[in-house]
Amino acid sequence: MTLKQPHRCGAWLLAGGLLALLAGCAAPSKPARTAPVEDRRVAGAAAAAPLPAPAPATPATPPPPGSENAGKPGYHTVRPGDTLYRIGLEHGQSWRDLAAWNNLSDPNRIEVGQVLRVVPPTAEPVTAGDGVQTQPVAAVAPVQARPLETPPSGARSPSTTGGGAPAAANGTGKPAPAASATPEPTPAKAAPADAIALAWPARGPVLYHFDEVRNKGIGIGGKAGDPVLAAADGRVVYAGSDLRGYGNLVIIKHNNTYLTAYAHNQTLLVREDQTVRQGQKIAEMGNTDADRVKLHFEVRRQGKPVDPLSLLPSR
Repeated sequence: MTLKQPHRCGAWLLAGGLLALLAGCAAPSKPARTAPVEDRRVAGAAAAAPLPAPAPATPATPPPPGSENAGKPGYHTVRPGDTLYRIGLEHGQSWRDLAAWNNLSDPNRIEVGQVLRVVPPTAEPVTAGDGVQTQPVAAVAPVQARPLETPPSGARSPSTTGGGAPAAANGTGKPAPAASATPEPTPAKAAPADAIALAWPARGPVLYHFDEVRNKGIGIGGKAGDPVLAAADGRVVYAGSDLRGYGNLVIIKHNNTYLTAYAHNQTLLVREDQTVRQGQKIAEMGNTDADRVKLHFEVRRQGKPVDPLSLLPSR
C-alpha cells in the first residue's frame, strides 16, 4: 500500500501540469499597441476620378415654318386634316398659287402648325394697332399757293349798292343778276367691281338648302350624265378628287371675291387654269363620294360659304 502512493502523486502532478500548459496555450494573447493607420486610398481615388461628362442637351424642336406670321391677316395656320386644296377652297385661292406664294415644292407635304400665306404678296392687308384692316391712301397732289391777281392800274373796282351787292359792270347801273347754281346730277351708284351674276348650273330640282352647319351649299337633282354648267365666267383653279367628301370636283374662280364649286361629278370636262364662260358645260352629273346622283353646288365669298339661292335667279 505504501509503495503505490508516490506513483499516484506523480500522476496527479503530471495531469495538473498538462492542464496548466493547455490553459496557457488557449488564453488569448494581448495585442501589442500600434500607431493608428489612416487609409487614404478611398479619398485619393475619389479625388483622382474624373467627373462624369454632362448629358448632351436635347436639341430644341424647331418651330413650324412661318410660325412668326401666326394670327396675322392673310395667313392660315394648318390644322389636322388640312390639305392645300381645302385651304385654297376655304380662302378662295388656287392651290397652285398657294404653293407658289409659300415656296412649296410638294403641295402634299404640309405640317400641322405651319403658317401659310393665303393672299398674294402684293395684296397683303395692313392691320392697324386696334386690329382694323387699313388700305394705303393714294398720294394727293400738293396744292400750290398763287398770289391774287392785281387789277391793272387805272381800272375801277366795281362799286357796291346800298345793299352791299356789287354793281353791274355793264354801265347800266343795275346790279348784275346772280348766277343760278345748277345742282350737278347725282351719278348712279356703280356696281362693285367684284359683283357677280350667276346662272343655274343644272336644271334639276333643289334637293336640300344651305344652312351654314351641315350644308355649305345646295343640292340639285338629276340623272347621271346630265350637263353641269359654269355659273359665271371664270378660271378653273381646281379639277380633281383630292378633297374628301366632294368626289370629282371643279372649282371656278370668278374674281377676287367669288368662286363656285361643283361636286360629285361623274366626268370632268375641264382642266386647271382653263378659262370658261357662263353656261359652258364643265362636267357631267354623277354620284362620286355621294349617296345619290346630284350636283352639290357651293358659292364662296372671300372663301366663306354663302347661300347660292341669294345669288341665283329665281325660277
